[in-house]
Amino acid sequence: MANLSAPNSNRRRQGSIDTARHTRYEPPQQVLDRYRPGKADPMRVLEVLIELFNAQHTALNKTVSHKTRQERADFLRRFFRNLRLKAGFKTLPDPRNLGQKHIQAMVTVWQRERLAPATIQTYLSFLRGLALWLGKPGFILKPDRYGLSLAEYQRHEHALHDKSWSAAGVDIDAVIGRVCGYDPYVGASLRLIRTMGLRRKEAVMLRPHCCVVAFAATGLPIEQRQADEYVWVQQGAKGGRPRFVPLDSLQRIEALQFAQSVAQGPDAHMGNPGRGLVENLRRFDYVMARFGITSKKLGVTAHGLRHQALIEHYIEQTGGVAPPVRGGEAGLELDAVARQSTARLAGHHRTRASGAYLGAVLYRRQHDEQAELPDEDALPAGD
Repeated sequence: MANLSAPNSNRRRQGSIDTARHTRYEPPQQVLDRYRPGKADPMRVLEVLIELFNAQHTALNKTVSHKTRQERADFLRRFFRNLRLKAGFKTLPDPRNLGQKHIQAMVTVWQRERLAPATIQTYLSFLRGLALWLGKPGFILKPDRYGLSLAEYQRHEHALHDKSWSAAGVDIDAVIGRVCGYDPYVGASLRLIRTMGLRRKEAVMLRPHCCVVAFAATGLPIEQRQADEYVWVQQGAKGGRPRFVPLDSLQRIEALQFAQSVAQGPDAHMGNPGRGLVENLRRFDYVMARFGITSKKLGVTAHGLRHQALIEHYIEQTGGVAPPVRGGEAGLELDAVARQSTARLAGHHRTRASGAYLGAVLYRRQHDEQAELPDEDALPAGD
């Protein structure tokens, strides 16, 4: 099997959007030319742009998920409506005539509403996509150019609190056992999350019979070999990034075998075959609520079980040293290797993404703490 990592050639050239699959009969510019700026309804023009371009990724030569399409389309419609409702513009601009004054006005609205940094980053990303559709790369400026402070737009990429089940005092095996007795499909999914660090959607969509592959079929470098067989996590993977989880422990093997005993048929997934994907995801959430697996009741979520698996993986990789989110301090080299392994297990390309589960890198935390110390020369005498 070929290496699944995306080649550099897959990245989209700055400012270009591939619309061939969406404009089979006429070029997009020809479609847009039928709607004259100042004459056409701006919201109708926006719908045309969404229809032409929304399926395309703005950085890579691929399509985006239906979830991303829906969220981006909903945001753009809301953005233009709010130019009038919240930003005070009497006349909506044609999307092709969107100006910096419109962006600035809406950023000010977001500041007033105290939106989370991650939300603001997402909104600006959606607007960059719109700018690319219009052939205006670079139109959306950096956040600070709109008067946003670092605290208002910078995401917190490292965990400040341990979200694992054990940190909340939950008897993991007992809770999962009760769920298995009530709904084996959901219980099997929880066992997969617990042992392999899967996401909810990945676990529900996993096909436990046909996902097992030999190491030779993974395409992984020989120096990364950890087991004879691997679980190929493909369907439901975030960003369409598949990965391979080694069957290198009895817990993982037993979780997979239980999933195989529950799944009905060699090609069956972990959801109830009588339900579609959306229904199975809703069923999963319903069972979580029924057994108190919520922030309000047990103080944990199903995603916290993924945190549990990744934290335990880090501890295993460091030889027993806990991650920073639990107060541990592995050496920098050991920490770096363990983080890389944890990020790979989690399905992230960036090692720093592991900080969302493990906490800040030690040297970065020390640097931040040092930066907060007052200058000794500025202290009053005697302090």
